[in-house]
Amino acid sequence: MTSDAEQIAGLLYRYARAVDTKDWELYRSVFTDDAHIDYSSAGAVVGGRDEVVEWFAANFGVIPWSMHYITNIEVTDFNTDVDGDTATVRAMFYNPMQLPGMAEQSACGGYYHHEVVRTPDGWRSRRLREDNVWFVNAPGVP
Repeated sequence: MTSDAEQIAGLLYRYARAVDTKDWELYRSVFTDDAHIDYSSAGAVVGGRDEVVEWFAANFGVIPWSMHYITNIEVTDFNTDVDGDTATVRAMFYNPMQLPGMAEQSACGGYYHHEVVRTPDGWRSRRLREDNVWFVNAPGVP
């Protein structure tokens, strides 16, 4: 049996695979139905899970490839009470990618901040805030 921390790390790895393979049903499975997702630090969408999926499906398909590496996963504030099991997660990410119309590879990095909850289907994120710290070879930047 795997520990809660290992299961939560697996959730983040599944998130990375879903985004990189553009598997939006897999992406949905990472989050609760009422999740709030905030990619505003990267100039992208903020909203509910399904709204974010719609945005990704319309906008992320033009990116030929991306590879998310998620590291330094810290799971803290485990809490078990009458409302269920919850935890706070902070993880670093490194994301090389090929952007449309760009000859050179681009990359960005930063932190993911998740609030996760144990559900009957396992751990799910009910809140994600991306903190994009740096971007190399950003589109539209000379």
